Parts: sequence; C-alpha cells; structure tokens
Amino acid sequence: MKILFSDSRAAEQNLTLEQQLLGGSEEVVLLYVNDPVVVVGRNQTIEAEVDCNYCRAHNIPVVRRLSGGGTVYHDGGNLNYAIICNSYERPLDRDYTEPIVWTLQHLGVAASTGSRGEILVNDAKISGSASMVRRDRVLFHGTLLFDADLEVLDAALHGDITLAHKGVKSVHSKVANLKPLLHSIPDMTTFVNAVISALTKYYSQQ
Repeated sequence: MKILFSDSRAAEQNLTLEQQLLGGSEEVVLLYVNDPVVVVGRNQTIEAEVDCNYCRAHNIPVVRRLSGGGTVYHDGGNLNYAIICNSYERPLDRDYTEPIVWTLQHLGVAASTGSRGEILVNDAKISGSASMVRRDRVLFHGTLLFDADLEVLDAALHGDITLAHKGVKSVHSKVANLKPLLHSIPDMTTFVNAVISALTKYYSQQ
C-alpha cells in the first residue's frame, strides 16, 4: 500500500485526485488538508445541509463529491484520508476504518468504529466517512478532526432540513477534536507525520 500526501489545499483538486487514483490500479492511502470548505454527499440537497448565507459571508465554498454519505466541513485542522484499493467480494462489507482506528490506537487514542462507519472517541465523533465502488475498485474516504474550528463547523452545517425532499439527510452527532488527547502532537504537520509513520507500520504488518 502506497501512502501519499497531497500538497494541494484545494478541495476540488483533492477530490479530483481521488477519482484519478480510483481509476488507476495502485492501492493507495491519500492524505490531504483542505482550506475551509463544505463537502456535500452525492445524493444530498445542499440547502437542507448547509447554511449557504453563512458560507457565502465567510467565503467558505461548497462542493459536491461523487460518493454518498453526509455533509462534512473541512479546514486546516482536519486531516482527510482516502483509502483506494481493489475490491473484493461484497466490498462494502469490509471494515475500511481498521487501519485508521489502528493508527489512532497506536498514537494512544482509544478509538473505535461506530455502526455507520464513523470513528468515535469517548462517544464523540472524530471521523465521518463515505465510500463508492467503481467496477473492481473501492474508494473509502473520511475526515480526522484534529484541531478543526468546531464553531464554524456547527454554523456551516446548519441547513434547512425542511428542504431535504428526497435528498439523503445527514446524521448529526456530537463531534470532538483529537488534539486535546494527543499531548505530544502540537500541530497538524506533526500529526500528519505521525499518521504516515503509523500507517506505514500498519501496512508493513499486513
């Protein structure tokens, strides 16, 4: 498994890179950090999920990804991961969170996987995820809240649910950052390096 880190902080570029890697043949873990952005699931109604007025006022773009799942907020305190691999029989029954949970546990965080594929610490959500299958390839991607601005996250993801109509509704959960639990990791750069090191160890054992 190859581990890559994207230097781009533009959400549309990183989402495009995910699709390019999905269309290839290599098995890859892609990591990246975006500038502030709201990313909406494929089958969601933007106005039902997002406070568009707030986002416009704060220059937060809204983009749509090709996978399903709920709406998420990214900023410089959020590390995104994408696991891109060859599919197996019943590919979406596989626990793709395992390497991420292992990584967090290796860093000393008591992380576990929830019923919807989210990652939890002390009953708070620190990672949401979504997936898609394309022929014989799988993309499983998610967030890791390290030091995200949770006030902005809450404000941005506050749409008018009455406008959802047939769109898929996000499941709202209590969220938390990882930084208070990682006393030896003061910033995102250190966190990225620690995650890369732990993932490298995880995949070397597979």
